[in-house]
Amino acid sequence: MQNKGFIRVFAVLLTLVCLFYISFSFVTRHYNNKAEEYANGDNLKYKQYIDSISTEKVYLGYYTFKQCREMEIGLGLDLKGGMNVTLQISVADVLKSLSNNNTDVNFNKALANATANQADNKDFLSAFVNEYKKLDPNIRLAAIFSTYQLKEKITPNATNDEVVAVLRNELNSAIDNSFNVLRTRIDRFGVVAPNIQRLEKDGRILVELPGVKEPERVRKLLQGSANLEFWETYNLNEFFNKLASANDLLARLENQSEDTVSDADSTVVVADSTEVTSDATTALKDSLAQKIKEMNKTDEQQSINAWKKQNPLFARLNPNVSPEGAIGNGPAVGIAHVNDTAAVNKYLAMRQVRELLPANIVFKWTVKPVDEKEQYFQLVALKATNGGRPPLEGDVITDAREDFDRMTNSAVVSMSMNAEGSKIWEQLTRENIGRCVAIVLDDQVYSFPVVNTEISGGNSQISGNFTPEEAKDLANVLKSGKMAASVKIVQEDIIGPSLGQEAIQSGIISFIFALVLLMIYMISMYGVVPGLVANLGLVLNLFFTMGILASFQAVLTLSGIAGLVLSLGIAVDANVLIYERAKEELRLGKNLKNAISDGYKNAFSAIFDSNLTSLITGVILFFFGTGPIKGFATTLMIGIAMSFFTAVFLTRLIYERGLEKNWFKNLTFTTSLTKNWLTHPNFNFLGARKTGYIICAVLIVVGVVSLSLKGLSKGIDFSGGRNYVVRFQEPVNTQEIANLLKPNFEGSSLSVITIGGENQVRISTNYRIAENDDAIDQEIETKLYEGLSTMLGGKTQEQFKADNIMSIQKVGPSIAEDITTGAIWAVIFSLIAIALYILLRFRDISFSAGTLISLAFDTTVIISFYSLFYGLLPFSMEIDQSFIAAILTVIGYSVNDKVVVFDRVREVSGLYPKRDKFLVINEALNSTLARTISTSFSTAIVLLCIFILGGDTIRSFTFAMLLGVVVGTFSSLFVAVPVAYEIMGRKQKKAQLAEASK
Repeated sequence: MQNKGFIRVFAVLLTLVCLFYISFSFVTRHYNNKAEEYANGDNLKYKQYIDSISTEKVYLGYYTFKQCREMEIGLGLDLKGGMNVTLQISVADVLKSLSNNNTDVNFNKALANATANQADNKDFLSAFVNEYKKLDPNIRLAAIFSTYQLKEKITPNATNDEVVAVLRNELNSAIDNSFNVLRTRIDRFGVVAPNIQRLEKDGRILVELPGVKEPERVRKLLQGSANLEFWETYNLNEFFNKLASANDLLARLENQSEDTVSDADSTVVVADSTEVTSDATTALKDSLAQKIKEMNKTDEQQSINAWKKQNPLFARLNPNVSPEGAIGNGPAVGIAHVNDTAAVNKYLAMRQVRELLPANIVFKWTVKPVDEKEQYFQLVALKATNGGRPPLEGDVITDAREDFDRMTNSAVVSMSMNAEGSKIWEQLTRENIGRCVAIVLDDQVYSFPVVNTEISGGNSQISGNFTPEEAKDLANVLKSGKMAASVKIVQEDIIGPSLGQEAIQSGIISFIFALVLLMIYMISMYGVVPGLVANLGLVLNLFFTMGILASFQAVLTLSGIAGLVLSLGIAVDANVLIYERAKEELRLGKNLKNAISDGYKNAFSAIFDSNLTSLITGVILFFFGTGPIKGFATTLMIGIAMSFFTAVFLTRLIYERGLEKNWFKNLTFTTSLTKNWLTHPNFNFLGARKTGYIICAVLIVVGVVSLSLKGLSKGIDFSGGRNYVVRFQEPVNTQEIANLLKPNFEGSSLSVITIGGENQVRISTNYRIAENDDAIDQEIETKLYEGLSTMLGGKTQEQFKADNIMSIQKVGPSIAEDITTGAIWAVIFSLIAIALYILLRFRDISFSAGTLISLAFDTTVIISFYSLFYGLLPFSMEIDQSFIAAILTVIGYSVNDKVVVFDRVREVSGLYPKRDKFLVINEALNSTLARTISTSFSTAIVLLCIFILGGDTIRSFTFAMLLGVVVGTFSSLFVAVPVAYEIMGRKQKKAQLAEASK
């Protein structure tokens, strides 16, 4: 083997990289265990411990615990529980905003038509323009969009193409702004390892929140409109004496019994405490500075506690007062630990405290912490208008961008406003020269720069010692208020943590069983040494795949585990090919060294082609899939690449090293069980092809009849609707539950199936799925509770929701249409791509046609089987995204068989070009039969493990693949190769006739 040195170096470097990235998972596991030990079951203590070490450097003296958690292999929603949401930003709203809410009838009708057909179009803007042209072929978009807001970008004489180019940039900017707002909100929500990404379709954003237990709060958080505001501010020295009085008042209130404090007493206290003289304020400042110094002395804990009791507000909110007693001249009131912010808010919201402070003062926290450990936040004092609102809101912003000030050599932000905003901004800056104006988004302060001069014209520059990243973030915040675009949830999955824990256990068990059985199988088929070498390759394949996944900061899902296990099956296929070829070489009388060398060499092309076709399927899955399907495809593609590297290169290095050191002697790649197994098969496959054709025809006819009469059981991925997995204490009857619920869901579809056990069912309904009102979710839960109340043992609705509803899935009709379209194209593209590859690789249309027809047969039979047997087998047989992933995986797997046989046909034809094709093809089928059966059997073992032990969430998926292994093996022997032979024969006859006619 050439390039041994490069392979060794690459293997060592890959090992080190994988070790590095996998190590983060062990670090976080170590500290999570410490936190659990400390908390002893108390969730609050656990969170406090994790928060306390979040910014501590815990690994290699460089990585904080927070960074380690971001770098570890995360668990997906199906393994951890949580929430998966697909959001749709209303692109139509953005276009309306850009047109300044133009009232043109055709314009608004075109928007409505494009919205109605949005499911069919990834590019909303093009769809809108096409709809507009249908209504008015002579449209001039500039007449609609040449507004004051876009006057510098769209002139009245601009062409339609120029306008579309500007609108596309504006739409992308609006979606980016919404994306940034959502990301900030999610970061504030405190979810570990959230995933938020823009999808290919216009305005679609995917949000995954592992571990979330408050779906209602998340819905409000994600669907709320961005609220950008500009506020005037108070300076601390203008109200510090009143804040000090509030601190004193709180001390008196906390020291008195709640039962004895009357409103009259409180009023007296307020009156007394407002009369704070200048001398008293100075004394308080001096006392405060002295006490702050004393707090640093650990041996005076008693005095510290006493001071905290006397100063409840200032004990939690460290005011912006210097040790010398100087009060800060700015809106920053002070800083507080993140755990104390709620207490400070509560104090400042008390009626007695509000009566002390200025009536129009508003307090808000900064969005970013002020310390490196991200533990402390600033409180900022804002000044409201008479209506309690800010003087200016973000909808006046027309543009914002990060910039660079050459005078100060620092990053700044430049922004522009519309005419209305410019007037208010001019007045606001004129009245606040020398003071700060705060920029607030979603009730958090992003910046409070000082106004240096009056700003007219609406163009201004914001400075504040920003880093380039901070300037970019602030520009994005300002742009987020630029356009009003509603956001709605079009797909939603909620998985309870208990269901997630079951998924973890079932996934791990299925994985371990599959790995162990594969190892036993390899040893029993090929002997101890070859089996151990192949098993070492499997372990290395697993290690490298997990390391690469970790380096991508990928999230491991149950479907990802399925992809991992399937990639191990593909790795076994490569070893089987090599070992079978090595056995053939040994039978020809070659010595062990040459037999192994030629085995690797002769198997290479078949391994390469079969792996590449599976990779093509993985790419198509990744491109067209969403959520779990992408996870499966990612894991599968990485696993295929690593299985190729380990099986073809690393195991060969082991054999060559072992032969050099004379470690390996008398290897036969057989055992007593397999010594004479299929040594010289001589089946007449082509002779039986007509029988095969008849069987195929019968299966197709039965399938078509079933599809015509019975159809398919469409999952909500394709129909739209909601799924509720509900668990009961005792086994239940699905028909009984359906009868109980039907009166509550009259007029809509309702299905109930058992899933995961006799005491657990999945209830599916499309009740009011086309409506977007959040109250519908609550209404359905109420209907479920009322219908099932007799089976709940007197539980309240809240208890039913918390204890019995294990997961919720929602798919809107628009995204269901998208998924259907994507699934159809995925299957078609997969078939075409593989057929084209076979044509390019083998340069023979007969091979390509045989492959395409056999793969179409595989797909049809599997779909027909799901039509014929849904409702009869004891697990879900719905057609959903996972089923399509299984179909595509079967296509990729099934083509492996075809490639191996065609590769052998090509090899034999090259050696004996004049030999009759009938004999050549039969010989190829017989010589690869051991490999075909061995690979199919080993893959079936893997899939059976997943099917039996892997849990209900992927049972239908693995059953489709298991069926695909059987059908794919049959089609290799009786469809693909016979069809190729028929086409070859016709080509040969045509050639002979042409030759005879000359």
